[in-house]
Amino acid sequence: MLEPLADEYVQADHDDPALLFTAAYNAFSGPVFGYLKARGVDDPEAVTQDVFLALYPKLDTLHGGLQGAKTLLFTIAHARLVDHYRKRERTPDSTPYEPDFDARRSPSAEEQAFGSASGLGVTELLEDLAEDYREVLALRVVADLSVEETADIMGKSQGAVKQLQRRALGALKKRALLRNGTS
Repeated sequence: MLEPLADEYVQADHDDPALLFTAAYNAFSGPVFGYLKARGVDDPEAVTQDVFLALYPKLDTLHGGLQGAKTLLFTIAHARLVDHYRKRERTPDSTPYEPDFDARRSPSAEEQAFGSASGLGVTELLEDLAEDYREVLALRVVADLSVEETADIMGKSQGAVKQLQRRALGALKKRALLRNGTS
């Protein structure tokens, strides 16, 4: 059964390409999508849109009204299906990347900054800091909050937050240098 707009198009017997396109899309987009999906196209929605985009410029020379549009749509859909399988045959198989099986390793930024020889990570270095220092670094650096937001959360003035952050970074740098054996 045709959609109401398709019925209007048939009854009006217009040669308006925009009206024909709308009627054809409403009547046949579902069946074209279903055809492509049933035939195993990877992205049937995208190919359905491609089919209708290919139909639009041909509407001026199309004969047969809505039935002619249906025939042309499925001809285009079949051609796109063939193109899909030809492309699939030419495309080499890909293997998903699995990091657990990748033997190549590079040190993390934390290991490079704080040294891996000490055996302590960033978390352990932060544990050595005062509670206010840990809190300000977590809010400012990790959570990426502004000075104003951090001050509101900690119940301190903006100046106090800036001072705490400066002192916390200084203490963290000092601990990292001591752990790496650098002065």
